[in-house]
Amino acid sequence: MNTNVISSFIAIATSISFLLLSPPSKSFYHSLFLSDSLSCNQSIANHLYILTKRPHVAGSEANAEAAAYVLSTLTSYKVRSHITTYEVALTYPISRSLTLKPTPQDSPVKFDLHQEIYDGDPYADVADEVLPTFHAYAKSGTVAGPVVYANYGRVQDYAVLKQMKVNVSGNVVLAKYGKIYRGDIVENAYAEGAIGVLIYTDRKDYGGVGDAKWFPDDKWMPSSGVQVGSVYNGAGDPTTPGWPSSGLCERLSDDDAEKGGEVPLIPSLPISWADGDRILRSIDGQVANDDWQGGKDAPVYKVGPGPAILNLSYTGKQVITTIQNVIGIIEGVEEPDRYVILGNHRDAWTFGAVDPNSGTAALLEVAHRMWKLQEKGWKPRRTIIFCNWDAEEYGLIGSTEWVEENREMLASRAVAYMNVDIAVQGLGFYASATPQLDELLIKATKQVQDPDNSSQSIYQSWIRSSENPKIGRLGGGGSDYSAFVQHVGVPATDISYGEDYPVYHSMYDDFIWMKKFGDPKFHRHVAVTSIWGLVALQLADEEFLPFDYLSYANELQRSVEDLKIELSEKGIKLFPLFNSIKELRMAATKIANEIKKHNSLGATRQKCLGFCIKK
Repeated sequence: MNTNVISSFIAIATSISFLLLSPPSKSFYHSLFLSDSLSCNQSIANHLYILTKRPHVAGSEANAEAAAYVLSTLTSYKVRSHITTYEVALTYPISRSLTLKPTPQDSPVKFDLHQEIYDGDPYADVADEVLPTFHAYAKSGTVAGPVVYANYGRVQDYAVLKQMKVNVSGNVVLAKYGKIYRGDIVENAYAEGAIGVLIYTDRKDYGGVGDAKWFPDDKWMPSSGVQVGSVYNGAGDPTTPGWPSSGLCERLSDDDAEKGGEVPLIPSLPISWADGDRILRSIDGQVANDDWQGGKDAPVYKVGPGPAILNLSYTGKQVITTIQNVIGIIEGVEEPDRYVILGNHRDAWTFGAVDPNSGTAALLEVAHRMWKLQEKGWKPRRTIIFCNWDAEEYGLIGSTEWVEENREMLASRAVAYMNVDIAVQGLGFYASATPQLDELLIKATKQVQDPDNSSQSIYQSWIRSSENPKIGRLGGGGSDYSAFVQHVGVPATDISYGEDYPVYHSMYDDFIWMKKFGDPKFHRHVAVTSIWGLVALQLADEEFLPFDYLSYANELQRSVEDLKIELSEKGIKLFPLFNSIKELRMAATKIANEIKKHNSLGATRQKCLGFCIKK
């Protein structure tokens, strides 16, 4: 036998041995992650049921118990986990009162400001653990004055009132929830000279139309339901702006915090649509515009001021209390110092079945599936970190404090942050991201089955709802991605099933609502888990990070084109900006071509090995 034949046999034997002994490819494990054998809707439902047995506002014993559950569950999945604590300033209500005097001749009407339980409510025995309805960080004080109706309390709404010659100064504003953040509603009212603010949930927006029933018979907000929440306009502990609230750290005084402009300077309260309706019926003056009016059976909305007089009183207390972030780590093998981070918050204003614990249940399910992959031999290239934040509802506090504490490390090592605040609140897939992650999200939706139509992928249902998948952008302080994007420049995503739900931040956001109306079979939870985990796996395992900076360059180009139109009459030239974007596009194209070339060579090598074996 000649030397060439022997060499050929050795090469073939080596190739066979290599293929037989080599572990499965990363793509094999990614496909396995999506398989029915690893996904379990009942497991997600069970997590959600346990997490939402009691109201668990930040700083409460119940929320500490929920943290312990998350920690023990991650640990049971062999995820190395720990709790990181911070001492932060949170506020709680001490007393509230609201009295209406419709006219000088009428007797005053005192509102009870109470959300009612319903017949057969399985959470009736813990309903008294729900905090009295309030706004976190609201200014304590007592005010009295005529009422002015200001629609959604936006800047443009006050412009309409000015056109109507309605003076807001010295009056109490009544505004509807929706369109803008409640903290902005209070800030805008203050800027117009208002002395206090009431924010109500209008039935037209939250209570259903026509003869619609409300929870528990339908998904709509009951008449006594109240959307509570924070009116703090900052992010992180307001007494430690820019540095972590650890131990005996330095803190701003209350006066200095107020001077920072992020905490409100007038009292406010949230109220139900029943109470809002009662107040609106007592307001006279000019009739509001058609688009300010309510729905069926609503009174004719007028703008005031008065003649009704409202007396609003609120007293809160601010305390330094402990919050707990739960952190879990699956260490990477080849690049352990690069971090792919998944985050969701745990604290809720009430039971939190939708916001946020649908996301917490999904986070635990991602960890569970990854544990199963590890049992089958998968090891991530880069480190995966699970973060379950605390005190998000107060002002993104848990995540912001963690980023502030680990700023330098995250700026140099974090690959991406993937947020799920609410996993499921209704129909349809929604996503927001920094632009370099757009294509990765789209690719994932093509691989995951539509939970409401098994004959198509989520991507197919997505493009049927619009010509192109619509991916929003991560601006403002909407959720825990904020500190990652805005403080340390980390690429990020935020995904959910559904957009808005009527019982938001009320005591009716419980497991029963989710089971009856949000996701009866928990298949949407499974879908969100699949997309979330698949994107994380690809970011953790791909040899070259799957970022698409051409998408980023195109987004910047569109934004600058819009800016050019806005500045067209100001004589400002944007040539340097356009040139920079052109350079970015050229660099992105070069990188994309290099990666494509590398992947092509890798595929050719695999094909050649297969050919040798066949020979």
